Amino acid sequence: MTATILPLSPGVPQPLADGRRERSRSSRAKIVLAMLDLVARGDIAPSAARVADHAGVGLRTVFRHFDDMDSLYREMADRIEAEVRPLVSQPFLGATWREQLLELTDRRAQVFETILPHRISANIKRYQSAFLMADYVRWLKLERGRVEMLLPPHILADKIVLESLHVALSFQSWRLLRHDQGLPPKQAAMVTRHLVEAVIARVAE
Repeated sequence: MTATILPLSPGVPQPLADGRRERSRSSRAKIVLAMLDLVARGDIAPSAARVADHAGVGLRTVFRHFDDMDSLYREMADRIEAEVRPLVSQPFLGATWREQLLELTDRRAQVFETILPHRISANIKRYQSAFLMADYVRWLKLERGRVEMLLPPHILADKIVLESLHVALSFQSWRLLRHDQGLPPKQAAMVTRHLVEAVIARVAE
C-alpha cells in the first residue's frame, strides 16, 4: 500500500504573518500621523527623533518604514492632497468666468487654511529636500493652471492683470495675511476676495 503524503498546510503560519503585516501598517500610520500632528501643532521642522517619540515608536522603526525624511514627506503630502482634493476638484456653479473665479477664490482660502502649517513646513524644508522642491514646483503649476483655465483669452494676454490675480490667489499672500498681518481666516478670505474683485472690475468682458 502506498502511503498518502499530505501537504503541509500553508495556512498554519499565516496568522503570524498577518499579525506582523498589521503591526507594520499600524506603525507606519502612527509615524505619518505623528508627523502631521507635530507640524499642525507648530513644530514646522520636526526631526526623525521627534516624530518617533511622538508616534511612540523607536527611531529605528521610523527608518525601517521610511528610507529617509523625503519618503516621509512624500507620504505626508499624499495625505494632505487627498484631504483637499474633493474641494479642489469640485465643479464650479457659476455661469461666467468672473463668477467661477470668485468661487475659486473662496475655495482656495479654505484649502490654504487647511494646509497652512504643512505648506509652511514644506516651504522651509524644500531647500533641503529634492521631493519637497519638486512638489513645490508642481503645486505652483497646478494652482496657476487652475486659475488660467477659467480666464478668457484677453485676460490671459494681459500680463499685468494675470500676474496680479496669481499674486492675490497665491499661498504666499495667504500666509502673509494670516501670519504677518495676523488676520483671522474669515478676514483673510475677505481681503483675498476684495483683491480679486478689484482686479477683475478693471477689465472688460
